[in-house]
Amino acid sequence: MATSAPAATSTATTKRKPVFTKVDQLKPGSSGHTLTVKVVSSKTVLQKGRSAALNNRPTRIAECLIGDETGTIIFTARNDQIDTMKPGTTVILRNAKIDMFKGSMRLAVDKWGRVEVTEPANFVVKEDNNLSLVEYELVNVVDE
Repeated sequence: MATSAPAATSTATTKRKPVFTKVDQLKPGSSGHTLTVKVVSSKTVLQKGRSAALNNRPTRIAECLIGDETGTIIFTARNDQIDTMKPGTTVILRNAKIDMFKGSMRLAVDKWGRVEVTEPANFVVKEDNNLSLVEYELVNVVDE
């Protein structure tokens, strides 16, 4: 005797429109940013061979200076992301987060985010406002 399964209720999840952030609005420790930026420069800072801990895949890390019309920041590109971060390219970074490195901000996209190339943007990168040059100091606040 076959029993019929209850009808699947369709709860369509509506996707939220992404809220685009400007580079000068980035703050330490924040995450979930979506930005449209141009790649100013890119340089490989680490290139390791096959590591047993990482499923025998080589590890590559590059620091890319990216920016928009409000400022610039260093983006830490990893492995396949490096190939899309060519100077002059306009990219959309989805679900980007701020990492702190030696007291300064770095932008990164982990496995929960995306780096995608888009059509060239029509803004000029403001290179004299580099947020990665601002040094932050960790201060412990004690409530009394």
